Amino acid sequence: MSDLAPRPHFSSGFGVLMTFMGVAVGLGNVWRFPYMAAAFGGGAFLLVYLLVLVLFGIP
Repeated sequence: MSDLAPRPHFSSGFGVLMTFMGVAVGLGNVWRFPYMAAAFGGGAFLLVYLLVLVLFGIP
């Protein structure tokens, strides 16, 4: 098992922080946008949004 390549890692704590902040903001948008669209009468658009989200998530 000594022929395994080394695992990738972050080179700095700043990179880790920026990555986690980007993930948090991205997940917030994914969850908040559909809620706000449905709350203000965008139900038809919400169905299209969820369909596109699933299609992009499959690959």
